[in-house]
Amino acid sequence: AGLAVLLKAERLFHSSYHSQAVHIRPICRCDLTYLSPVQDASCLAVSWELRQTLTVVFDSFASGQGKKDWSLFRMFSRTLTDACPLASQSKVYVDISPKSKEKELLEVTPPPASLQEAVVQGEKRTYAVYDLLSPSLFNTSRSLNVQLKWTRPQDSSELPTPVLHAHRYVSGYGLQTGEISTLIYNTHPYRAFPVILLETVPWYLRLYVHTLTIITKGKENKPS
Repeated sequence: AGLAVLLKAERLFHSSYHSQAVHIRPICRCDLTYLSPVQDASCLAVSWELRQTLTVVFDSFASGQGKKDWSLFRMFSRTLTDACPLASQSKVYVDISPKSKEKELLEVTPPPASLQEAVVQGEKRTYAVYDLLSPSLFNTSRSLNVQLKWTRPQDSSELPTPVLHAHRYVSGYGLQTGEISTLIYNTHPYRAFPVILLETVPWYLRLYVHTLTIITKGKENKPS
């Protein structure tokens, strides 16, 4: 029900990247903050918070033969029909920020009821917000199929490189000479960003932490 309708295995497992995670942590029921060892004694009532996340990356630019247009139905083969009856909030956010200095004109349908602005990695982003719990959202149609189109003529040029991007490759062979190399690039002209690197490796691959080396600008770096 709700957003989970889009979780079609055939589409998710054929995407460029998908990651599922479950986070469990103790929180203080009084102020709903995370419990640190120092705060344990002062908290009278403890609850457990369960958070499940699913991250999926679709390469719609390549699958769409160089077109930047996309829609929920094109990615998931399904549309949204209602909200989950147990959800206290259920929203869809669509990034409609211009991708270049030329102010590419974006057309998002259906028109969003509200917009929200946020600063991400030092850049101002604009999001179209669709509230599935709003009674007016499904009045005109029984389903929600968010579509994003570029009003200017399409070209087959590559998408602009993001500020932070990474490449990973495997070299060598076996446990002695095998290597996993991850290259992280920051293309911002002057700003540095904190980076959290999560490596997911197969069960049959054995990693030796003492062989980990981190090199920044040609010099070895010590991670925290």
